[in-house]
Amino acid sequence: MTDKTNTPISVVGLGLMGTALARAFLKAGHPTTVWNRTAAKADALVAEGARLAPTIGDALGGVTIVCLTDYSAVRELLGDAGLDGATLVNLTSGDSAQARETAAWAEKHGARYLDGAIMAIPSSIGTDEAVILLSGPRPDFDLGALGTVSHLGEDPGLASLYDVAGLTMMWSVLNAWLQGTAMLKTAGVDAATYAPFARQIAAGVADWLPGYAEQIDKGSFPAEVSALETDARAMAHMVEESEALGVNAELPKLIKAMADRAIAAGHGGEQYPVLIREFERPGS
Repeated sequence: MTDKTNTPISVVGLGLMGTALARAFLKAGHPTTVWNRTAAKADALVAEGARLAPTIGDALGGVTIVCLTDYSAVRELLGDAGLDGATLVNLTSGDSAQARETAAWAEKHGARYLDGAIMAIPSSIGTDEAVILLSGPRPDFDLGALGTVSHLGEDPGLASLYDVAGLTMMWSVLNAWLQGTAMLKTAGVDAATYAPFARQIAAGVADWLPGYAEQIDKGSFPAEVSALETDARAMAHMVEESEALGVNAELPKLIKAMADRAIAAGHGGEQYPVLIREFERPGS
């Protein structure tokens, strides 16, 4: 592993996130080169010690971090830059198919390519709260200046998949909290009062995940806590209560519809994780 303060770093793309990345490398002592289509965006970083690359090709020495609008922009910008021998870490947002396509494209152009995803907001970059996911060849350099870095495996699409899976988890938890908040507001309970209870429930459910994961990986779902058909009756109460309160019932109806399909397929006596069968099935 190269010493983290000696690894030359280039950052291509100086939006809010790219600027935060470059600033974190500077703060950690990396020799840092920056490039952006609009060169004036680099002024503050240059004043802090960064070197402004006059061309995109000049930014490709050392390890090059790419943070652009999309994968098409990455290929368009770098296609004529002379990538042979370059090391690219693409932290541009996209999906797993785009990541794999771009990895093959970069390899064809002679570059070593890692794909990545940033699970953080710009202000948290450079702290332990910033999670940086990488996939592709195992890096022989240290990006720890950015936050908590995890290498997920050789498949370049894994970082994007983990990113989307994490967002799915985030929005599902938030939507469930909003559903409960809307219901309780009808009784005069404000969101701040409900939030600690909701947090306790979310933490309790999180503790179930390792055991449920074991059932999914084994493909066996014994009803150790409750059967899905029992859960479905509680889901019906959730739908009925929402409708009676005049609260949107789309979310609980969706949850119950998936459970009903699993029960109709003969899984009513199994435990809740058997619903993985519904999630694995393409939607109609």
